Amino acid sequence: MPHTAHHLHNRLQSLALVGAMVLLLGSIAWLIGGPVHSTGVVTAVVVLYFLNPMASPGLVMRMYQGYRLDPRYAPVLLEIMDQLADRAGLPRTPTLHYVPTQVMNAFAVGDHRQAAVAVSDGLLRRLSLRELTAVLAHEISHVAHNDLRTMTFADLSSRLTVLLSLFGQVLLIINLPLLIMGHATIHWGAILLLIFAPSLTTLFQLALSRSREYEADLGAARLTGDPVGLAMALDKLERVQGGLLEQVLLPGRRAPEPSWLRTHPATRDRIDRLRQLDQALPHGPLPLPAVAYDPRPILEQIPARPRWLIGRSWF
Repeated sequence: MPHTAHHLHNRLQSLALVGAMVLLLGSIAWLIGGPVHSTGVVTAVVVLYFLNPMASPGLVMRMYQGYRLDPRYAPVLLEIMDQLADRAGLPRTPTLHYVPTQVMNAFAVGDHRQAAVAVSDGLLRRLSLRELTAVLAHEISHVAHNDLRTMTFADLSSRLTVLLSLFGQVLLIINLPLLIMGHATIHWGAILLLIFAPSLTTLFQLALSRSREYEADLGAARLTGDPVGLAMALDKLERVQGGLLEQVLLPGRRAPEPSWLRTHPATRDRIDRLRQLDQALPHGPLPLPAVAYDPRPILEQIPARPRWLIGRSWF
């Protein structure tokens, strides 16, 4: 079955990438401080993964000026969240929040015990209920797969690798006179590893992010029983983000970048994978209300106005 093959491939790829990042970190630590130092660094990182204190979902939502949706005004969306969380096997349904920005976006924070999902104003206004359900399922899949913890662990490993690599390069420069006079030696392979380790760990981290996105897409298809719904949402996101105004004012902004430099897979690749999935999914299609979806009752209760992201600031 295609979805089973994709699932196994994504899991193995993610495991290999995490292992490669830890191995690279351990190698750099070995070059600088020997086996004891290397073992200590790797052990500390692994322990931090299991003890990693996740940021409070409520705190993160306040940072984004998120507004928790009231069951009185968003009963349909919250009922869908309950059904998706139940299908995902989560002990608690993530809270649903509104973020006042026209950018079409959604994200999740937290873990199995306490999580929150945010949807933007632009997303609520432009997506159909079927498409919005698929996006919510994608975010709940991230929570169910512990992707937030995994990516935090990858980010920590990457930052430590960069820090140790720079420290090693400084030591190399300090000892350069001894190397020139022949009083000390170092293998060229070690020098190259110190130089290229930051770039390598960044590429591993980007590849891991893409792998987790593929897995969340597959998870969303399993939860909703409707891979086409997510494909439709992704297609609409791609078309809206590449609108006429952007093409006129910023014609070069959407020039394709190399796939290995992306945090997310190419949208067309994601859509193709979703459309290739067979119908032998663990759940049938999620039952959606027959009434037409209208976001206005939700949006009318929100006190904050939508904002635009200019540079790195919201306006």
